[in-house]
Amino acid sequence: MQVTKTVKSPTELTLHVSAGAAELEPIKQHVLGHFVKTVKVPGFRAGKAPMNMVEKHVSQQAMLDEFMDHALNELYGRALDEQKLHPVAQPKVELKKFVPYTNLEFEVQIETIGEVKLPDYKKIKLTKTPVSVSAKDVNDVVESLKKRAAERKPTERAAKTGDEVMIDFSGRDDKDQPVSGSEGKDYPLVLGSNAFIPGFEDHLLGAKAGDNKEFGITFPKDYGAKALQGKKVTFSVDVKKVSEIVEPTVDDKFAGKVGPFKTVAELKGDIKKQLGVEKRTQADRDYENELVKKIADGSSVQIPEVLIEQQITSLEEDEKRNLAYRGQTWQEHLKEEGITEAEHRSRHRDEAKQRVKAGLVLSKISEIEKIDVTPEEVEIRLQQLKTQYQDPAMLEELSNPENRRNIAARLLTEKTIKKLVEYCS
Repeated sequence: MQVTKTVKSPTELTLHVSAGAAELEPIKQHVLGHFVKTVKVPGFRAGKAPMNMVEKHVSQQAMLDEFMDHALNELYGRALDEQKLHPVAQPKVELKKFVPYTNLEFEVQIETIGEVKLPDYKKIKLTKTPVSVSAKDVNDVVESLKKRAAERKPTERAAKTGDEVMIDFSGRDDKDQPVSGSEGKDYPLVLGSNAFIPGFEDHLLGAKAGDNKEFGITFPKDYGAKALQGKKVTFSVDVKKVSEIVEPTVDDKFAGKVGPFKTVAELKGDIKKQLGVEKRTQADRDYENELVKKIADGSSVQIPEVLIEQQITSLEEDEKRNLAYRGQTWQEHLKEEGITEAEHRSRHRDEAKQRVKAGLVLSKISEIEKIDVTPEEVEIRLQQLKTQYQDPAMLEELSNPENRRNIAARLLTEKTIKKLVEYCS
């Protein structure tokens, strides 16, 4: 077999593959073996006829089709191994010449990762951010616990700041058309929380259960949804219930209700300990991300366009799942943002490129450092993940080959980053 490589760009190349009878005959015999049990040969029981007789009685078109499929795949695989290439997408194959079972020539257009040039990553140093938990951090958690443990006592009086109002609401534009994302049912809104757009809660002060309020609100010019920036919306709000929020006193009895604590001091001590763990974990994650970014920024990588497009698609799929969880469609989201599908993809491009680059850099480092992941390590992580789920369908999905590959990839990334942290420390 002869393989000629032609480089079109740092990430694109063409392989011209030529094979003769010496390479094609074994493939032919292998394919014939697939027909032995199905082809009827007079005078022989099924599966007992010799190959030369099977060849005479097999459908020549079926034989050629299967042969070509096997030959192209096998010879292409051999060519990749010979040239030490790792394609990142399905190749484009063009048949150039075929003399049945004696000569086959074809060209393959391949997209592959270009050269990865790394900085001297072993000499990069970063200082870890010290972690501390303040009294305010602890008190903020206690305040949150107080709010969660608070009682809601329905009242007939007018709503005031600090009360919770249960409302149904909907918004319409200046053409009296419904505004996407401006409606809700049985929404518990605490007046004074500033959870809604500026001015909305003010219109509900003084309202009583059973009241309907209509008022106009102009959305801020820097509002998150582009389509609503600076837009005037008329809201109709039905106040279904007004409740006074009664927060508990923070004492030893309160501590016993929110956890296995005898005193407030024990509760605060546990909060401080948990916050310390959370802050350290987040600080370590930030440290690792900063380290990988610094190495990636100092690297030069030729990235195939297809990898960037695949990463953009992955980012959008994550976003679509989050939208579905919130009950919003993709088209509603685009309309709310005031952008097209193409503009949305363009928005993700820089992030996608950075992620792909970081991944390729880490992959190169794991290769240099000879870091690998064993089947035993994958199995251990898989069993750990399974303890988090009870749904049979999810457990089955965790065990599929694709998920195992994803777990192996994550483990390889984790081990590589761990090695980089060791060098950086």
